[in-house]
Amino acid sequence: MKGLIPAAGMGTRLKPYTNAIPKELLPVGGKAVIEHVIDAFREADITDITIVVGWKKNAILDYLGSGNRMGVNLTYVVQDERLGLANAIYAGRHVVGNSTFAVILGDNFFYPKTFMRDLRDFHKQQGADVTLGVTDIQDTTRHGIIAYDGIDVTDVVEKPQPEDAPSRKGAAGIYIMSDEIFDAISHIEPGVNNEYQLADAFKVMIDRGRKVVFSDIPGYHIDVGTPEDLREANRLFYLREE
Repeated sequence: MKGLIPAAGMGTRLKPYTNAIPKELLPVGGKAVIEHVIDAFREADITDITIVVGWKKNAILDYLGSGNRMGVNLTYVVQDERLGLANAIYAGRHVVGNSTFAVILGDNFFYPKTFMRDLRDFHKQQGADVTLGVTDIQDTTRHGIIAYDGIDVTDVVEKPQPEDAPSRKGAAGIYIMSDEIFDAISHIEPGVNNEYQLADAFKVMIDRGRKVVFSDIPGYHIDVGTPEDLREANRLFYLREE
C-alpha cells in the first residue's frame, strides 16, 4: 500500500505564521506536523509516500528531502491550482498507479500514531473500496459529515451547518481508497467554495454500489487550521501518555 499526503494549502487561518512557512511545517512537539503524519505511515509499514505540494513547495522539499532520514521514500507532485482536496488527490494519480492507497492530510495531528495501522487492518478486513477515518466533532462547518447505516457510509455532506448535518461524525482527514476514486473524481463538478470536494467523489462511489465504510479514530485528533488548534496540538503532545 502506498501513502499520499496533500500539503498544498495556503493556511490562511494560520496567518501570520503561514506568511513565512507552509502550515504543514508548523511545529508540534518540536517537529513539523507533517513529520508526525509520516511517522504514522511508517508505523503502518507504508514507506512509499507521495506528497502533493503547491504554495511554498520548496520549503517542504527542503525540510523533508528524500525522506531517507525518516526511513521512507518521498515523491513530490505539484498541484498547480488550489482547486480542493479531491483535485489534490487526483494530482497524485500517476504516482499512486493502480493500487489501493492511504491518505492523511498533512496538517493533521493524531495520537496515538497507530491509527493508520488500525485503519489499514480494518479496511482489509471489510474488503472495502473506501474507508473513512472519522471522529465525533463539534464544528460541522470544518468537516465532511457522514450519514451512515452500521459501518456503511450512505452519504457525505461537505461542511454543513449544524442544523443540516446528518450526524456528528466528521471525516478526520484520514482515508484508504482504491484507485477507482480517480475515475470518481473525474466525474464531479466544483462544489463548496467552488472546489472539487472529496465528499462528492465518495458519493459517486456510493452511487456505483461500491463499499464505502467508516471507522472511529480513537485518541487525539487536531486539524491544525488555526493558531488555537496549533496551541492545542502542542498541549496534547506534551500531555500524551508514553
